[in-house]
Amino acid sequence: MQPHQLSLFDEAPSAAPAAAVAPLVAAPVVPASTATTAPLAPPAAERVEFRHPRSQRDVLLTGHRVGYELRRSRRRSIGFVVAAEGLSVSAPRWVGVGEIEAALREKASWILRKLQEQRERAARLDAARVEWREGGTVPFLGETVILVLDARTTGAVLHSAAEALPGVPHLTLHLGLPQTAEPDQIRDAVQSWLQRQARRIFEERCTHFAKALGVRMTRLSLSSAATRWGSASADGSIRLNWRLVHFGLPVIDYVVTHELAHLREMNHGPAFWDVVRSALPDFEQARGVLRHEVLPVLE
Repeated sequence: MQPHQLSLFDEAPSAAPAAAVAPLVAAPVVPASTATTAPLAPPAAERVEFRHPRSQRDVLLTGHRVGYELRRSRRRSIGFVVAAEGLSVSAPRWVGVGEIEAALREKASWILRKLQEQRERAARLDAARVEWREGGTVPFLGETVILVLDARTTGAVLHSAAEALPGVPHLTLHLGLPQTAEPDQIRDAVQSWLQRQARRIFEERCTHFAKALGVRMTRLSLSSAATRWGSASADGSIRLNWRLVHFGLPVIDYVVTHELAHLREMNHGPAFWDVVRSALPDFEQARGVLRHEVLPVLE
């Protein structure tokens, strides 16, 4: 997740002109939870402490103790950044601590809400960490796949148990590895398989939606970008993040449609969204999944 920033007294920057390469929305860095509502700031009755690892000062915000990092700079205003580590404050050298903490209290609700979001996201990331072992799991097309080490298998083969009970994973990925395989070996084998599946699926979906939108894709390539799901160039080239393969087809179809729509409208104006909607009338739901889900942690 990108750090949340708030700068007091500064005017909002004007919108930048559209670039020749049109990116999709910023990518999260996983599927773990289906909640789509932003967490609320912790209730005052439940005392919660947030502490930046480089904190030099503490402040009480509606009863919650927040340890924050204070950095003096040449900027002309007080700025807040809430990131994974916690709250960082930048302030001019001439602004006193009392004035800084008064500004923090004024924005206490926003700060606490963002700190809570970061804490919850960290917990989701930890829960999404893949264990590279026999019986470990990884999401594929929105389904849970169980890893099976099977030296008799050549390469990697996906099996489906048609009679699995409701709610029980029915997909197993058999890997041609011994039970003594190291985690790195298992990870590399699974990641290679996922990338092959991603290319196959993306090519199928791009072909389908290019025809529906009346556009011509000249080239498809996979990316591992950390901050975007895809991009389109005016020459018809499409780049898609291979890790989209963790999500269900509705999400993949949204990103594919989004990028192909840029071959008609190289911007994010009303006409662009009309093009997307012409192929996917209910695209907002898939777009919401991209904004709120957390990718599995593969390291």
